[in-house]
Amino acid sequence: MNASYTYYANLNEQVPEIPADSIVSRTLHNDDRIKVTLFGFATGQELSEHTASQPAILHFIQGKVHLTLGEDEMEAGPGTWVHMPANMRHALIAETPATLVLILFKKAN
Repeated sequence: MNASYTYYANLNEQVPEIPADSIVSRTLHNDDRIKVTLFGFATGQELSEHTASQPAILHFIQGKVHLTLGEDEMEAGPGTWVHMPANMRHALIAETPATLVLILFKKAN
């Protein structure tokens, strides 16, 4: 088989140690259709409210975060999965050290 693929046996091993008061990220895959980024958040770190021009998926791998999606607020932890349409307001605050995968769907040309 000549198909190319990307394989990670354990995504948590792909996050470098997260320094206090920091957010780290690593691009896992990027092509003309999607961009996949792994994020690591130290406790207390946040992404303030913002929007993305593309639809996105958040998949939480480790830790606990307070998540805002539009007007709704909820907790997210290992196994939480979210699909967001383009331009949805969202924010998060890490309540513990946390990792998540962000998948952005690029617009077709």
